[in-house]
Amino acid sequence: MSSKFGKLLTVSVFGQSHGKAIGVVLDGLPAGEAVDLDELNAFLDRRKPGKSPLSTTRKEADAPVFLSGLENGVTCGSPLCAIIENGDQRSKDYRELLDKPRPGHADYTAACKWDGCADMRGGGHFSGRLTAPLCIAGGIAKQILARRGVYVGAHLAAVGTENDVSFPLHPTKELFDSVAAKSFPVLDGQAGERMQAVILAAKNDMDSVGGVIECAAVGLPAGLGDPMFDGVENRLAAALFGIPAVKGVEFGAGFGASRLHGSENNDPFTMEEGRIVTTQNNAGGILGGITTGMPVMLRVGIKPTPSIGRSQRTVSLSAQADAELTIHGRHDPCIAHRAVPVVEAVTAAVLLDLLLEGNHGTF
Repeated sequence: MSSKFGKLLTVSVFGQSHGKAIGVVLDGLPAGEAVDLDELNAFLDRRKPGKSPLSTTRKEADAPVFLSGLENGVTCGSPLCAIIENGDQRSKDYRELLDKPRPGHADYTAACKWDGCADMRGGGHFSGRLTAPLCIAGGIAKQILARRGVYVGAHLAAVGTENDVSFPLHPTKELFDSVAAKSFPVLDGQAGERMQAVILAAKNDMDSVGGVIECAAVGLPAGLGDPMFDGVENRLAAALFGIPAVKGVEFGAGFGASRLHGSENNDPFTMEEGRIVTTQNNAGGILGGITTGMPVMLRVGIKPTPSIGRSQRTVSLSAQADAELTIHGRHDPCIAHRAVPVVEAVTAAVLLDLLLEGNHGTF
């Protein structure tokens, strides 16, 4: 099943943007884990639409309804199923797209694969709306990880050509919490103001802009993961590329490492308070697919929103001829700032799966 990831802890996402509901099934959660619903709802609120001029005006409560797996606020060992009911749809805005696929979107490829039968209203199953149930899964995973001293956080590292400062060598839970509490998720407030100006300028120009998200996980032990095709990078990248609009993932120095000498890129080992650490972290906390005990550091590239207000060239599928398309409806001028908690969520779910696997399914 393509909308599923994980080994011992599997996460399966279902639904369409304009269907009755979207949802998630988590199978393999440890039993007896309390879920703080207030904390989970606060996490979901970070990606919720309609809160500022920087995002779509679509209004959704995004309140999860738990159908199974949670009794009296505690996981009970059964698969956990949660749904979010859809409410604020304007499906009429998408009628023209049945014949005229949007450039940069999955309308055309879905029509090829499913012979025009796919529900593509609001982007259908390809929509960023499906990141809400991903945040349910990841929000729960974050709570379970935190009880083991593992914390995951992210910030918006760039919008267009404007950059935030990077995470320090050793990010902390307190730093993650401070970013999460902000209305715009950056480390440097002045950089955030410049980024917001770029987003609003694109919106006023009926255009969109992309961004980069930097994510870190601290508190992981050394030795998680496997070499070759099942390493920590492999598992994280495979899941992160499932987030709509993600076009690139890199770890540590990433592509920048290819421009360094070995003497610059290698992370020297040293002893610090009785444990082995490195003095820098170009490896992103992973060597040979296995965690080093340093923070896992990654960055995710988010493309510009493909649905823009400008007239674009496309084709008419029925006429098999060139056509023009002007997209109507409500769309984010930038997806990246709302995707910050989504990257945290997917990262947390993968890391919890790896920890369960390393502990043979228990803690």
